[in-house]
Amino acid sequence: MKEVSGRQVLNIGVYMSAVRDRMRDLEDGQFTARLWRKDPSLWKKDPENQAVIREAMGWLQVAGKMEETKGELSNFLAEVKAAGFRHAVHMGMGGSSLAPLIFQRTFPTPPEAIPITVLDTTDPATILGIERQVPVGETLFIVASKSGTTAEPLAFAEYFYAKIRALKGERAGENFVAITDPVTALVQLAEERRFRRIFLSCPDIGGRYSALTHFGLVPAALMGAEVGELLARALRMGHACGPFVPLRENPGVVLGAVIGELALRGRDKITFLMPESIASLGLWLEQLLAESTGKEGKGVLPLAGEPPGTPSVYGEDRLFVHIRLKGENEEALDGLVGNLRKAGHPVITIQMEDRLDLAQEFFRWEIATATVGAILRINPFDQPNVQESKDNTNRLLREVRQSGKLPEPPPILSEGPLRFYGPERAQGSRDFLKSFFARTRPGDYFALQAYLPEKPSTTESLQGIQQLLRDRLSLATTMGYGPRFLHSTGQFHKGGPNTGLFLQLTADDSEDAPLPNASYTFGVFKRAQALGDLQALEKHGRRVIRVHLGLPLHKGLEALARAVEAALERSPRGGPVLPRG
Repeated sequence: MKEVSGRQVLNIGVYMSAVRDRMRDLEDGQFTARLWRKDPSLWKKDPENQAVIREAMGWLQVAGKMEETKGELSNFLAEVKAAGFRHAVHMGMGGSSLAPLIFQRTFPTPPEAIPITVLDTTDPATILGIERQVPVGETLFIVASKSGTTAEPLAFAEYFYAKIRALKGERAGENFVAITDPVTALVQLAEERRFRRIFLSCPDIGGRYSALTHFGLVPAALMGAEVGELLARALRMGHACGPFVPLRENPGVVLGAVIGELALRGRDKITFLMPESIASLGLWLEQLLAESTGKEGKGVLPLAGEPPGTPSVYGEDRLFVHIRLKGENEEALDGLVGNLRKAGHPVITIQMEDRLDLAQEFFRWEIATATVGAILRINPFDQPNVQESKDNTNRLLREVRQSGKLPEPPPILSEGPLRFYGPERAQGSRDFLKSFFARTRPGDYFALQAYLPEKPSTTESLQGIQQLLRDRLSLATTMGYGPRFLHSTGQFHKGGPNTGLFLQLTADDSEDAPLPNASYTFGVFKRAQALGDLQALEKHGRRVIRVHLGLPLHKGLEALARAVEAALERSPRGGPVLPRG
């Protein structure tokens, strides 16, 4: 089956008949027409859920609405340049920062535009690194939060406002911009401090569906991206997925029908394969799919950034999505995809003409995700478990304010630079990890949760461990940096099926940064976030352990890799040596 309008090709083998039946059911239920009418009964029947859904469907028409702002955004870039700004820092979390991060990593910044750095971590070394790398006095700081109360961007704002106030006094607000919903605490703060601009976004659009609102387009305009063309591409996909298009020709609904139907049949892990030039799209797709579908013990787990392997290392719980970029020479990736098809794995291939098609993909996948939600009978527009980790973090920080320290349990094992935390004692790291790995079941996945500074060398080390776990345990694997993943896959970890094993990684901070008007530092804030999420996972009966890596970080990662390798050593027959149980 091919999608000419969406440049989308399905190679799903034995599942084609079931997908056709699913599309027939959707067609009989007038799914597309009801979707565009914003009918909440597609997903839920109870009044509480329906009220949430009704207030979250504005993304369907947002591209058309945002076209009216093209001139304003262009003028804002000119204003910022004329005011002497040479850099911008976008400060947000989750849906407020992922689209800017993709734009920043995908599009070059022309000389006439403003380079942008995206700050979405409480890691103190990262915050201090940005402070040292940018011309602070000539930097525009964008505070992005839909609710206006998100802790991380507000903390970033306090930190840099103090720095600018020391330079400019009462004029410090000239260096700040707010992006938020109407009538939020952030609006009040921006007015009190006389921010340069307040951009009010659409209140009827959830964070992860907000890429084509001010949250994505203000930073895109500042860095010189073609905002008008981005919106045109999104509108083109909107027309292709419109209410009067036959369902079988609707690229978004067809994609969602395949994902939803295969998830019900055990292929509930989507592995994304794409060239490095657009690989950051995977971060956005992770949030959209995991936070939208991971609830009520159900969900579709996105796998973005997992190192590619041979077809033999992948289980029968996978659906592969190959996103191609025209003009990119990706012979190795194309060869892998061909071998996956030959091995009988279902593969969806999507062709992007150029990088501006990112906006087209945003809309395609939003439609697809809404369709998956209807098939799984969940509400794809809420995130009930995200708040749990936030509440735990706030409780822990209250204890810090009262006692002066973070309440952490002692490690159950120390070995070299590593300290191990978990429910069972062991004689050494090998036995500790082997016992944990023995708790795997068919269809599980393994998640590395890295509360570490995000650097290429760290990512390379973590991906090496990720690949080792996948190949030896025959499990799908994910890796995410904290606290970013708390606002994306974190919902799936706690609200999705209990099929995950979680290895949380923490480390000592090489340096720390004070958090203004608080009795704790950013390093303590980050550790509280890690501990709060660990407690939430334990509350939901998840299989989780923590390893603290110490300093220097690369030595801790090397020690961890050796410990994992030892715990997964192969027997003479070739299988991993794991205890029974």
